Amino acid sequence: MIFAGTAGSPSAASGRQDGGVTLIDQLPPDADPDALFEAFSSWTEGRGITLYPAQEEALIEVVSGANVILSTPTGSGKSLVAAGAHFTALAKDQVTFYTAPIKALVSEKFFDLCKLFGTENVGMLTGDASVNADAPVICCTAEVLASIALRDGADADIGQVVMDEFHFYAEPDRGWAWQIPLLELPQAQFVLMSATLGDVAMFEKDLTRRTGRPTAVVRSATRPVPLSYEYRLTPITDTLTELLETRQAPVYIVHFTQAQAVERAQSLMSINMCTREEKDKIAELIGNFRFTTKFGRNLSRYVRHGIGVHHAGMLPKYRRLVEKLAQAGLLKVICGTDTLGVGVNVPIRTVLFTALTKYDGSRVRTLRAREFHQIAGRAGRAGFDTAGFVVAQAPEHVIENEKALAKAGDDPKKRRKVVRKKAPEGFVAWSDTTFEKLIASEPEPLTSRFRVTHTMLLSVIARPGDAFTAMRRLLEDNHEPRRNQLRHIRRAIAIYRSLLDGGVVEQLDAPDAEGRRIRLTVDLQQDFALNQPLSTFALAAFALLDPASPSYALDMVSVVESTLDDPRQILAAQQNKARGEAVAAMKADGVEYEERMERLQEVSYPKPLEELLWHAYDYYKQSHPWVGDHPVSPKSVIRDMYERALTFTEFTSFYELARTEGIVLRYLASAYKALDHTIPDDRKTEDLQDLVAWLGELVRQVDSSLLDEWEQLANPEVETAEQAQEKADQVRPVTANARAFRVLVRNAMFHRVKLAALDHLAELGELDGESGWDEERWAEAMDAYWEEYDDLGTGSDARGPKLLAIEEDEAHGLWRVRQTFADPNGDHDWGVSAEVDLAASDEEGRAVVRVTGVGQL
Repeated sequence: MIFAGTAGSPSAASGRQDGGVTLIDQLPPDADPDALFEAFSSWTEGRGITLYPAQEEALIEVVSGANVILSTPTGSGKSLVAAGAHFTALAKDQVTFYTAPIKALVSEKFFDLCKLFGTENVGMLTGDASVNADAPVICCTAEVLASIALRDGADADIGQVVMDEFHFYAEPDRGWAWQIPLLELPQAQFVLMSATLGDVAMFEKDLTRRTGRPTAVVRSATRPVPLSYEYRLTPITDTLTELLETRQAPVYIVHFTQAQAVERAQSLMSINMCTREEKDKIAELIGNFRFTTKFGRNLSRYVRHGIGVHHAGMLPKYRRLVEKLAQAGLLKVICGTDTLGVGVNVPIRTVLFTALTKYDGSRVRTLRAREFHQIAGRAGRAGFDTAGFVVAQAPEHVIENEKALAKAGDDPKKRRKVVRKKAPEGFVAWSDTTFEKLIASEPEPLTSRFRVTHTMLLSVIARPGDAFTAMRRLLEDNHEPRRNQLRHIRRAIAIYRSLLDGGVVEQLDAPDAEGRRIRLTVDLQQDFALNQPLSTFALAAFALLDPASPSYALDMVSVVESTLDDPRQILAAQQNKARGEAVAAMKADGVEYEERMERLQEVSYPKPLEELLWHAYDYYKQSHPWVGDHPVSPKSVIRDMYERALTFTEFTSFYELARTEGIVLRYLASAYKALDHTIPDDRKTEDLQDLVAWLGELVRQVDSSLLDEWEQLANPEVETAEQAQEKADQVRPVTANARAFRVLVRNAMFHRVKLAALDHLAELGELDGESGWDEERWAEAMDAYWEEYDDLGTGSDARGPKLLAIEEDEAHGLWRVRQTFADPNGDHDWGVSAEVDLAASDEEGRAVVRVTGVGQL
């Protein structure tokens, strides 16, 4: 017998139907609560699933029409309750929404529900993807639902809302999106779910008051797999060795930085994790998987040893591989961060905390009870484990002191002579008492994160009815304390006055036919709050650029980049690099230390078109005030990579971003989508089309899953999520996209020109040594050039297609290329000749260039 939500049946947690009768076929002829419960429970029984008592209680309340707050431990089958809720809404002919905090989880749930209810009945809205938006079951992010709730309020065609991971209500930046639907959708039945809710008395009363429905709180402290806790004073390698010997693996070792997780994986390579047979199985499952980056090559060593790494900075394909190996039971240890708690399917028997404190961006503090329970709750796999284990390590200096005292034995004199190691300066201590307190503590009450924006006011004003009354209710009847409400009211008044002064809204002498006393004088762009809120600003800014300019293509990229969210890690790395180069230059010029430090404050990451963009933004904001919630942010990631002619690996190496390459790739993928969708076809010159094609192929060759998922969402009936993942692992040949490959070749050749212009001969030697062009040979060739010319151009004209000749020799599987130098006299009689190996390029996912000559034509 399988219990609901067991890991033993991966489809059981979501109620997925892999064959036979689907859930949609079980809808009863009427929506009688008894008939609904009987139909759903019969379906689960037919699949060998026995419902837990908490699931039964929650489902009975759902079919009876009550709101439900479901607070049960991880692994207790909350997803099956959600499936029952959607089933109930469909039987009642209601539109039902499922929300989650991250797009990946929304996408996963979308495919799961397609299997349950059929693709024609399930849609998805994530802001940058819209599939079957008129379906009766909609999967979306909380922000999307909040936007609909603000726009339509009680008139929204939403009969039910299932909010997964509801503890995100307390997230500082995003919590507002979880509160807005509760305030603005009184017609809906709510199902709020999380393993770490804490005291929910306020929500119970508030939901009943707003919706007129009873609200049931379903709790269960009983885990399907009970947990045991242990505090360890032994070195972590000893702790881990003992856990492995006592068969408490797989072990998830929790760190609070990505760097620590990777360093731990490396440090554990000396421990023998797996048998020869297990290592062979790992190698077989890995198969021809391509580890294309520096981090990937390290990860290959770790996983073949039985050690996984898992954190948000990794490429999606690497995280997916680790999860696949873990699900197959082949990884004994996974070194990761505390981000594992949401939407990650990694089976774990033991959670091992390396610390009970974390840096939260402003200070180091003890873990909150919610954070602790969210991570600890991942231990123990229903269907596999009879118990889960949570282990916490004492601080390292405490462990070393205990080790020294143990060595001294029971002799009081020897123990007094032991020199105890002190804690590092600024260290925030924890102990077994801290551990016990966290175990016993209930998650903290959820804190309201309400906020007022231009988007909120515009959405409320745009809908029928009296906007003043609607805003007053929203501002005075939210979950904030009165002091905060007054602050929000003052901000709302200020925003409204700016809208009035800007002529964006106007007051009416008498209500119009739909009861409005104020109305908008402009049309809001469709879904302006959902995806890239500055997309219309970008369209307006494009008109300021000259298509005849040599830098037009890159300037268009800079406009689009300024509308994207800031990738903080990349920008910080760019700033560090720029400041390092500035310090070196100032030292060479003999600038004194104090002046260097003063000048250094003005050095930042590159911001192309900064003055133009800010001027345009301030002007645009006057007639489009909603963009005030989203300031323009000039930056250069795509442009920087392109101008430096760097590959993905070279870019992450140049800025030392190997540990966060997943963040780099997500930014590149977002930029590619924005460029592809935002720029009208009539503004795409040949150069710009080449650049966009290059960027898309670059993303695909590194990890195609981000773009494959995006494209798959438009045709969900074509393939399943599992088939999409398999497809993502089968990298297409880099030469298949001829346009993009020509740009890759052009970049590879121009990269050599830039290095030659900068006299970086050692790098050129490293790049082309295997071709026979080592540092010495490059130096000899360039000396001859410098005898004739005193400059080597690297501007827009120098990198253009006119100075690159390509002869395609398909018979020999290669291209012969000649990159001409942009000399100051315009003679164009010097350059680099090379061959491009097409088969090797497909194998490595990049343009494999072999220099054959450097010199005069």
